[in-house]
Amino acid sequence: MSEVKIIAPPVPHMPWQEAPEGLADAPVWRYTENPVIGRNPVKGVSRIFNSAVMPYGDGFIGVFRGEQVDGIPHIYLGRSDDGIHWNFDEEKIAFVDEEGNPFQPIYAYDPRLVKVEDTYYIMWCQDFYGASIGLAKTADFKTFVRVENPFLPFNRNAVLFPRKIGGKFVLLSRPSDSGHTPFGDVFLSESPDLVYWGRHRHVMGKSSEWWESVKIGGGAAPIETSEGWLMFYHGVTGTCNGYVYSIGGVILDIDNPSVVKYRCKNFLLTPQEWYEERGFVPNVAFPCATVHDSATGRIAIYYGAADTYVGLAFTEVDKIVSYIKENSVVREPDTEIGKR
Repeated sequence: MSEVKIIAPPVPHMPWQEAPEGLADAPVWRYTENPVIGRNPVKGVSRIFNSAVMPYGDGFIGVFRGEQVDGIPHIYLGRSDDGIHWNFDEEKIAFVDEEGNPFQPIYAYDPRLVKVEDTYYIMWCQDFYGASIGLAKTADFKTFVRVENPFLPFNRNAVLFPRKIGGKFVLLSRPSDSGHTPFGDVFLSESPDLVYWGRHRHVMGKSSEWWESVKIGGGAAPIETSEGWLMFYHGVTGTCNGYVYSIGGVILDIDNPSVVKYRCKNFLLTPQEWYEERGFVPNVAFPCATVHDSATGRIAIYYGAADTYVGLAFTEVDKIVSYIKENSVVREPDTEIGKR
């Protein structure tokens, strides 16, 4: 039994692999059969990466960034019995508006998938006269209804918390520019209805640590635990050969998640395997989802690798929370309420 409690339904059939012997540094280990999704996974799609999955029924369901052979990304639906082997719909998700009329984004990438109460929500980056956040809802993964864009451009990396806080939907995002953003902090926003968003708060920014010295962004949906909201995010550094994306860990206050309780100064996972270092965009580990079991404390992390593959890594809530706390460096902007 875990000392740190995950507050969520159990997922006894989640994918899992025990840690290798002699694991050093952060208690996060890769699935030995990575990548779990390779190249050319479905007709007309050259690469799937930066995608989100969650338990559904007796198996798993996911929304996947499918880079089409024409270079335009869209979101595809996938299903799996074990969370490792996936079957994808050949056609991209057909979105409709509130009246049921077709309402496709021009492009869509880096989706997240979160269940709040009885509804599943998909967030992604799309064109809204510039890079901005798209949002849709579904109850059955058959009809996908787009709702109003939460924010003006330019913005990326949106992820909802898996429950309302203070009666409000709460969403993390990373305001940006229209290009390959050379800056970015994580902000929090609230909404009573998914239409009107406000009470914006700064959560955290880049740091002096080498692996997140350029920008950061939200990753997998925060996991509710007895220590606070556990979130795996991405941190970016610059090199003479381009950006490097690593996975970091943070614990946010349970009632006031714009306040950082613990923030790990070390990366939890950085590109070092061939499928992370070599691909369409080299040196990328980009977390988008977790599957976690409250009974055992096990956590599986799904991450995009080199903008080409999907990788899978594992940890346990006791070990990862302890590691984050033991290696925490929290700066003044992290501990502020985020309002100025």
